[in-house]
Amino acid sequence: MDIRQLVYFAEVVKRKGFSKAGESLHITQPTISKMIKSMEDELGVTLLERTTKKVELTDIGEVVYRHALNVVQSMESLEAELDDVRQVRKGYIRMGLLPMIGYNFISRIIAEFQKLHPHITIQILENGAREVEHSISEGDIDLGIVVLPVSEDVFECLPVVEEHLKLLVHPKHRLASSNEVSLEELKEETFIFYPENFALYYHIKEACQKAGFNPNVLYESSQWDFISEMVADNLGIAFLPDSICKNLDSSRIKVIPLAPPGIPRYLAFIWRRNTYLKFAAREFISFVRSQLEPVL
Repeated sequence: MDIRQLVYFAEVVKRKGFSKAGESLHITQPTISKMIKSMEDELGVTLLERTTKKVELTDIGEVVYRHALNVVQSMESLEAELDDVRQVRKGYIRMGLLPMIGYNFISRIIAEFQKLHPHITIQILENGAREVEHSISEGDIDLGIVVLPVSEDVFECLPVVEEHLKLLVHPKHRLASSNEVSLEELKEETFIFYPENFALYYHIKEACQKAGFNPNVLYESSQWDFISEMVADNLGIAFLPDSICKNLDSSRIKVIPLAPPGIPRYLAFIWRRNTYLKFAAREFISFVRSQLEPVL
């Protein structure tokens, strides 16, 4: 049995099929099928139960897959470290960002970083905080920005932004002229909320529950511009981060601070703990540290 067999086997399990594994590895399906069959013959066991619709691990297959993952991850770490040595400062970063953040500060950081490292490519993937965390823990992306807290057993983190959520209401809303609003005053309102894969969904819901009510949610969206338009059309109230509220049309939407303690949110770059981090990502984190004052 060689490493290539383990790589092919792990990819078939990960992609849940020979065709998708072949596409991912850029080889033909017959080639990958032959390699797995050869591996089974060599071990004298059946690793995969094959049907017309899917493949499933046997009990022996689960054992082999667990060890195959360790070997593949070790090889990937070796290749990444060797690549760093060979290419010095060339490379790429896969970065996860939240849709619901103001991008002024991150775009400025990226621009300044690229001036120093023009040969490092940054691939940006947008998703909710929980998906970003999952993608980092699975090794699909290198680092990302999420809303704290996160599991410190799993992630290293670098807090970078502290801001508060503000209330958005229609100009004719009963609270539109208020200087600030307490959460208790909103218990009878209709809310425009975030999806459950957003950390803000839980932060806002928890804050409302502490104020003595469950929010009446009629609409959900992951797009801040759509949320603000729904408020402008008087479909409900919403919360958006201060950095985004600055860009809203004050003639169509009233932005009101929340009474203390409000709903703060802390944004942080996170990456996997106790795992090799490629040079480009390490260099980026070091650059961020040099540019920003710690938040926490």
